[in-house]
Amino acid sequence: MSIIASVEQLEAIYGQPNESSTVKVASHVTPSYRALIKSSPFVALATGGPEGLDCSPRGDLAGLVVRVHDDKTLMMPDRRGNNRIDSLRNIVRDPRVALLFLIPGSGSTLRVNGRAHVSVDAALLASFAIDGKAPRSVIVLSVDEIYFQCARAIVRSDLWNPDKRVDPKSLPTPGEILAEMSKNRLGGEDYDKAWPERARQSLW
Repeated sequence: MSIIASVEQLEAIYGQPNESSTVKVASHVTPSYRALIKSSPFVALATGGPEGLDCSPRGDLAGLVVRVHDDKTLMMPDRRGNNRIDSLRNIVRDPRVALLFLIPGSGSTLRVNGRAHVSVDAALLASFAIDGKAPRSVIVLSVDEIYFQCARAIVRSDLWNPDKRVDPKSLPTPGEILAEMSKNRLGGEDYDKAWPERARQSLW
């Protein structure tokens, strides 16, 4: 198996990016990129730490998953989750982060690279409250670079085509996976039955 071991070898295969791939990169949130962020209800947050890498899904109401504070600053509330705090553990030890925004129905995605810290400022937490429930922390990100990604990946995957949706019944359920991993100590049919109502009551 041939392994690429240097940047020079990579560049010999791929060449240089064309201007449309580089001119779109900004060091701040432009008006167009602000519009994309406000339209996105979902973002993947990538972080790194001593134990390795992590990529965490983050979802919220469109425009609330990430708030544009100013042209250099983004803010992301840490909503209710599994309390593993993998992303937060990483950020407090290594501030480098990356975001990938998805917009339902759109081929464009948006990428952000920057540095972040975790804030528990009371006023900031309160500003993100929904139904009277504030997040326990907010990730504050300073933008290093931001740019849109072309639509090829979305087009190839046919991601938004409703005819290509996978039937959930064909997949293992969370309860089944937990039962398998715990040797039936956790999960099971009761877990799956209780999950929709438990999720409804604990979204925020």
